[in-house]
Amino acid sequence: MHPGIPLGTLKVIMSSPPEVDSDRPVGTDPDEGSAPGASIESGDSALRAMTNDGAFRVVVVRTTDTCQELLRVQHATGTTGQRLAELATGAILVRETMAPDYRLQALLRLADKRTRLVADSYPDGGTRGLISHPDPTRELSIEGGLLEIVRTLYSGDLHRGVVSVPEGGGMSQALMTYLQGSEQVASMLSVACVLEGERVVAAGGYLVQLLPEVGRGPLAIMAERLRDFEDIAPLLIQMNAAPGPLLDELLYGMPFTRLTESPLSWKCRCNTVRVMSSLSTLSKTDLTELVEAGRNIELSCDFCGHNYNVSPSQLVGLLEQS
Repeated sequence: MHPGIPLGTLKVIMSSPPEVDSDRPVGTDPDEGSAPGASIESGDSALRAMTNDGAFRVVVVRTTDTCQELLRVQHATGTTGQRLAELATGAILVRETMAPDYRLQALLRLADKRTRLVADSYPDGGTRGLISHPDPTRELSIEGGLLEIVRTLYSGDLHRGVVSVPEGGGMSQALMTYLQGSEQVASMLSVACVLEGERVVAAGGYLVQLLPEVGRGPLAIMAERLRDFEDIAPLLIQMNAAPGPLLDELLYGMPFTRLTESPLSWKCRCNTVRVMSSLSTLSKTDLTELVEAGRNIELSCDFCGHNYNVSPSQLVGLLEQS
């Protein structure tokens, strides 16, 4: 067991015990990250609709506040921030389309073999993400990368699909390639995040799924219309990424029914119980070495940056249970 090795999404760092309160409960120490299991107030939402002829199912999302907090905690700017925000927005759209009641994770591995973007979307509307690269502010291109999406099935099993990012394509094209290749779902999709410095001006997107009932006439009309929305960024800015007006614009002149709307937000899942559960997976030898070192362990969540402090006495408790 060595200082600084990752433990799941937690990074373990050895530290000297504080002069006072060395046995205070894990997770109660002050820190500069987000609170454990934190979420934020958000005006984001996912809006679902279906055309009355049964030809198209549509999901429209506003993710501005979600992406703002995501980029803040990951210290991501520029194209790196935009790609992470787009991946998170895409993960929400795919989850809402394929299995809204189950978790979905999107993982993008870039061609440099070192950079990895992750987006984690949950059925309660909470989404988090991370960047695995020493410099999250650098400019990057996703061309040549691999997009992997893992989602939970109704049976509890996992469905995993991997596709290459199309040559010359962006995040929207990669997500559509995944839906067509791994899910056999014909769809049209666009996601975008507009930045001004570190501020997210607008973020969101849409997914139009072609249902089996679609006829040639409606399909031709929709395909022609969505050519104007391949780059959704200008419309997001104009409409403050509001799902209702965006839906009305996408389906203008086509009778449709709004189905449901649910809130979205950035939300981390880390907490004290999960920290201790992660430590309990260490071998008895590793736990013994940590106890004998006589120093506190600081664990940092990679998703939100929250620091947890575990004292030697708490480790003894884990050792007794192992």
